[in-house]
Amino acid sequence: MTLTDLPNVGPKLAENLCRVGLETPEDFQAAGAREAFLRIRAQVDPTACFHQLTALAGAELGVPKKALSPEQKTELRAFFDGL
Repeated sequence: MTLTDLPNVGPKLAENLCRVGLETPEDFQAAGAREAFLRIRAQVDPTACFHQLTALAGAELGVPKKALSPEQKTELRAFFDGL
């Protein structure tokens, strides 16, 4: 399995994950979506947006980002707005 096999992870996001040391789905799962997002923001793309965070959160859960619950999206928004 590769990173692009995860939901919401296309070639560009997979490249960003690799650039921050998360080269396999197992690496990503161990770090989690929020840590992965923080690393991408700090090391690769300081303009990484909320949609990228929701994509990562969905990938962590194994679901499309549109399947995230309103509660999950609210928690992610609070996390994002606190950065």
